[in-house]
Amino acid sequence: MNEALQFIRKAILTRLTNAITIDGSYVPIYNRVPSDASEPYIQVFSVSNNESDFNATSFISECVTRLEVVTAFDSDSGGELQSNQIVSSILNLVRTRANGYYDLSSDGFNVITCTNNGVTYFEDDLEDKTYFRAIVEISNKIEKI
Repeated sequence: MNEALQFIRKAILTRLTNAITIDGSYVPIYNRVPSDASEPYIQVFSVSNNESDFNATSFISECVTRLEVVTAFDSDSGGELQSNQIVSSILNLVRTRANGYYDLSSDGFNVITCTNNGVTYFEDDLEDKTYFRAIVEISNKIEKI
């Protein structure tokens, strides 16, 4: 069984790049956040790949990918709204039904489900800024073809 998470992560990065805007500007999408990045941004990374089912001819894995939205404001301005709006845009693009699943056939995989495992929000009030973070976990069941 090959590792499918790399292909899911790449498909998510491709789907989100130059697709999400806030106040007329594109929100950058990162696999690894550079040290000079500024908020808002989205980071996409792999969480887990677990064999969930198999039959005589194929393997099926559950691949979980995490998308972290980070926004920040001066300590007495801004709020959670911007992260809510970005999460909504993300879910509209990645949480799809069969006709919108990622095409991983050239990589030897078939996406058979896409599930939102939940969104969790955090607020970190630090000396320089208040950071609002949203963690989106997406689960895809993948069949090796």
